[in-house]
Amino acid sequence: MATLMPLHMAIGADGQVVSLGPTLAKVLGPGAGEGAAFTQLVEIYRPRAVATLPVLLSLAGRKLQLRLRGRAGLAMKGLAMPDGRGGAVLNLSFGIGVVEAVRRHALTSSDFAATDLAIDMLYLVEAKSAAMESSRTLNRRLQGAMQAAEQRAFTDPLTGLGNRRAMDQLLQRLIRGGERFAVLHLDLDHFKQVNDSRGHAAGDRVLQAVARTMLDLTRKNDLVARIGGDEFVILPLGLTDHERLSDLARQLIARIEEPVPIEDGACQVSASIGISLHDPDNPSPAGVAGLLAQADSALYAAKREGRSRHAFHRAEAA
Repeated sequence: MATLMPLHMAIGADGQVVSLGPTLAKVLGPGAGEGAAFTQLVEIYRPRAVATLPVLLSLAGRKLQLRLRGRAGLAMKGLAMPDGRGGAVLNLSFGIGVVEAVRRHALTSSDFAATDLAIDMLYLVEAKSAAMESSRTLNRRLQGAMQAAEQRAFTDPLTGLGNRRAMDQLLQRLIRGGERFAVLHLDLDHFKQVNDSRGHAAGDRVLQAVARTMLDLTRKNDLVARIGGDEFVILPLGLTDHERLSDLARQLIARIEEPVPIEDGACQVSASIGISLHDPDNPSPAGVAGLLAQADSALYAAKREGRSRHAFHRAEAA
C-alpha cells in the first residue's frame, strides 16, 4: 500500500490512525500521525464537514476536499473507501498544489506513486520553467543586441562621438519641444595637410584628439557629433548666452591648436567655428536645415576673417 498510495492514511474502526503512507508522513513531520484521531490530522470540509468515522464512510467513493491541520496547512483532495474491517483508507492527492508541495517539502519523484500523473505534471512544469527562463535569457540578449545596434547606428566609429543621424534626431526633438539652444559648427583648419603629409593614420589620431577635447570642454548632456571628415557639431543644451558661447568657442580653439603627438613627432591644426541660435519665440522657418545653414554661413565667415576664430550668424562678430 505504501508503494501504491504513498499519500494514504489507514484509519481503524475506532477512528484512530493506524498507519500513514511515507510521503504523507514526510509532509506531516516526525511524530505526527499514528495513534491520533484522523480528525486531528485532516479537516474535511467538502462536500460536508466530517467529524466522525461513520460520516467519513458515508462519503465513500466521493471526491473530498480537505486541509491538513497544523504546520502543514496544505489544501488537498481525497477519496475514502472502507477497509472491510470497520475502518477506512483515505487516499490523498495534492491536486494543483503539487508544485508548491514539492517546493515546501523537498519532494522527489520517489515520493509519488509511479502511475501518479503528478510526476508528468512536475516534468511539464520544470520544462515550462526551463523554457521560460531560456526565453527570458534570449529576450535579454536580443534587447542588448538591439540596444547595441541602435547605439552603433547613432555613433561615429572612429571618434565614438554621435554621428549626423544622432544630431538630426536631437535637433528635431529640441525644435519640437520649443527648447532654446545653440548650434556650433566646427571645422578643422589645415587638416588636409595632415592627411597629405603625415598619412591618414596621423589624421585619425588628430580627429580622435579633437573629439576628446570637445568632450572635455562640454557638459555631459550636450551632444558632440562628427558629421563629416573634419566637421563637427556641438549642441550645448539650454545655452544661448553670447558671452558664454564665445568663451566656449575660444577654449575649444585654444585646446585644438595644441600639438597632437604621433609616433614620429606631432601634428598641429586649428579650428574655425560658426554659431547659430534657436529661439522658440522667433524660430527659423527652415527648421533643422535652416539652423545648420546659419551655422555653416557663420563658419565660413570665420574662415574668411582669417580662420582659428568663431563667428555668430548674421555677421555678429565675436
